[in-house]
Amino acid sequence: MTAMYGTVTRVERLAPRLVRVVLDGDGLAGFTPTEFTDQYVNALFLPPDAPWTVPFDPDEVKAGPAEHRPRGRRETVRRWDPDRGELWLELVTHGDVGLAGRWADHAAPGDRLQVVGPSGGYAPDPDADGHLMVGDESALPAIAASLERVPSGVPVAAVVVVDGPADEIELETPGALALRWVHRDREPGDHEERVVRAVAAVDLPPGRVQPFVHGEAAEVRAVRRHLAGRGVDVAGASISPYWRRGLDDEGWREIKRDWVLAAAQEA
Repeated sequence: MTAMYGTVTRVERLAPRLVRVVLDGDGLAGFTPTEFTDQYVNALFLPPDAPWTVPFDPDEVKAGPAEHRPRGRRETVRRWDPDRGELWLELVTHGDVGLAGRWADHAAPGDRLQVVGPSGGYAPDPDADGHLMVGDESALPAIAASLERVPSGVPVAAVVVVDGPADEIELETPGALALRWVHRDREPGDHEERVVRAVAAVDLPPGRVQPFVHGEAAEVRAVRRHLAGRGVDVAGASISPYWRRGLDDEGWREIKRDWVLAAAQEA
């Protein structure tokens, strides 16, 4: 199996907890982007004591000890530049917690990262009458990429949850953007109340609105319930949790399927 990997060329801290890592090199020669704006790669992070280096043979690694195998994490492709052969990933960091964030915090030019993919499932429908995009830092790269695809002048509302003003980044779109930042550190109420209150304040355009709602599981579920109550077609929308507060990646993977099924049955 041919390993696909990139070499870090630059690292940019966009916000206190959001890091852009740009990869390029011959190891990405086989990268074929999808048509989706939420496309992601499965990034393979090696444990610190693993005997392997990038690029490694996935079949060989699978045959080795379990504690040395890479841990896959889905990371959104912020941009693929075919002319420069550059792959942009934007990762949320949590200090020394989490493989992906820790790697991004310490990434430097010359480092390598092996990836599988990409895959995806959402892009703004050019025939929709309007768009609604809701998420937190984990969904921000997909929201930024999606905003760039909204047709000129089409209404698009974005509600983004971050810690505070320092975490806001510039977002651009050809569409008619109504943007609301929700600050965890400053607004009253619990997590679900804050985001639902912000979404409730959005004036949805008449006609068919295409929602994209991703981020923390309980917040996503609360927004889905709210939109269904407003008559929005949530069954055909892109609504899915990326993570769950209080659980690490492995813990969330164990319950995610049942959680998503339960949420889908609510409306």
